[in-house]
Amino acid sequence: MAVLSAGLLAAGALVATAPAAGAADADLARNGGFEAGLDGWSCTGGSGTTVGTPVHGGTSALKATPAGSDNARCSQTVTVKPDSAYTLGAWVQGSYVYLGASGTGTTDVSTWTQSAGAYRQLTTSFRTGPTTTSVTVYTHGWYGTPAYYADDLTLTGPGGGPVAVPAAPTGLRAGTATASAVPLSWTASAGATGYRVYRGGTKVLDTTGTSATVTGLAASSAYSFQVSAVNSAGESAKSAAVSVTTATGGGGGGNGGLPAHALVGYLHSSFANGSGYTRMADVPDSWDVINLAFGEPTSVTSGDIRFSLCPVAECPNVESEAEFKAAIKAKQAAGKKVLISIGGQNGQVQLASTAARDAFVSSVSRIIDTYGLDGLDIDFEGHSLSLATGDTDFRGPTTPVIVNLISAVKSLKAKYGAGFVLTMAPETFFVQLGYQYYGSGPWGGQDPRAGAYLPVIHALRDDLTLLHVQDYNSGSIMGLDNQYHSMGGADFHIAMTDMLLTGFPVAGDQTKVFPALRPEQVAIGLPASIQAGNGHTSPAEVTKALDCLTKGTSCGTYRTHGTWSGLRGLMAWSINWDRFNNGEFAKNFDAYFGS
Repeated sequence: MAVLSAGLLAAGALVATAPAAGAADADLARNGGFEAGLDGWSCTGGSGTTVGTPVHGGTSALKATPAGSDNARCSQTVTVKPDSAYTLGAWVQGSYVYLGASGTGTTDVSTWTQSAGAYRQLTTSFRTGPTTTSVTVYTHGWYGTPAYYADDLTLTGPGGGPVAVPAAPTGLRAGTATASAVPLSWTASAGATGYRVYRGGTKVLDTTGTSATVTGLAASSAYSFQVSAVNSAGESAKSAAVSVTTATGGGGGGNGGLPAHALVGYLHSSFANGSGYTRMADVPDSWDVINLAFGEPTSVTSGDIRFSLCPVAECPNVESEAEFKAAIKAKQAAGKKVLISIGGQNGQVQLASTAARDAFVSSVSRIIDTYGLDGLDIDFEGHSLSLATGDTDFRGPTTPVIVNLISAVKSLKAKYGAGFVLTMAPETFFVQLGYQYYGSGPWGGQDPRAGAYLPVIHALRDDLTLLHVQDYNSGSIMGLDNQYHSMGGADFHIAMTDMLLTGFPVAGDQTKVFPALRPEQVAIGLPASIQAGNGHTSPAEVTKALDCLTKGTSCGTYRTHGTWSGLRGLMAWSINWDRFNNGEFAKNFDAYFGS
């Protein structure tokens, strides 16, 4: 789905306007004519090379070939001056060739040509933000199309000049503290490329945004925090300190009674597939959270959710309702949590009206009460969530399907109290893609589903027990290093999880930063076996990802913005597929966390 939906990403020529560059401005692009090969350029998936024909000027040009889920993106980062005008241009040849700039600090820009049989010039312009000292310029093609060519790329504008150490941040303030975490925010420092957060004089994390959440704190304890600004020239003095006392008790979403490191799995309870049917009583003890797949609506917009066990004709070994309920109680007595998962690939749910919202609350409550469940997993996929045109701020959504879902979940949380377990399993398209694109965009033309889970996660973060994004069935996604990452290896899981634990500006807007989640709220979602879904990751690569995120080792080329020993664990699709694969996924989890 994420790959097919990628048609949004640059649809429409998203061209910003800015004053023309001055006559004294210079071309800042390095090796824009590709006369020195790919010097200064980075191309995804090894997609780029240089050729002697066809060229626009000189003796060499870029040739880049899209393949699979890779759009052959070639980019370089250029030092620029804050609050200044720039013009980006290039000569391109081929079908669906794109030229753009990201990290501008204002509005990222892109322009494209649908068909160019001969070299054609693309031009766009932008203005940098008040603290922007570098931007990334790029070209790319489109999925499934032939190779494209680019030559004579220029970025014209004032040079960045010597970089000065930024001033100390101001306005440091704390949000509402939980028993184990304190959210912080501050005013941006001109020229800063990142910030360091200190607790009691000791650095506890790095971030690129102007907010962060410090976790792993003790309840009912006093702490002092400061922040410094950093760039290539060095680190500023620390800000004035802010003192905070953490709350008593659980706070936030709590841990739902989960162990420090939990294994989450989906159980095919209402259907069968190639993995076979697994009875509730036969679920291995390794699984700490069991999500019943799936509760589905009577119609897309009804909000009326129904759940029933797999029919005998489809699952000959299915247990009776009484046996199923008894097995749930036995699992809960052993400390396991059993949730109803709503949605899945075929269960489209659109709460477009208050009537649908109320039907959702009553019908989900009925399922929870009937089977004595511990909570709810939201696995909305496909077209369940999308943002209306003009709904551009995740902090205050206006789209009915978003607003009503938030309201419905809050009602369920209020009904069942602090012990209610709430988990979510969105795809990367609905979460991490929001770093680049949010909804239909400021000019329209983008897929309105891009980043559409962000307002739901944000509004429910104090109620959320666990977020396990599906790091599978995904196209390549840009990480906080402004490079694309592809599923199947440790790098993808490291980059995607780092985004959740660091926070990120939505659609590149530094005034709209999605705050970091607490590490105990985050698990990594993976296919349990090669048959379970695209993006299967070998146990060795899963271990590398866990080592990097929890210990700071085995990290490869991606540099995380922190180390999180409290990362909750792993989620798998599915328990059934893992049993089919002789329990390899669960055994690797148990071996790593010493279960």
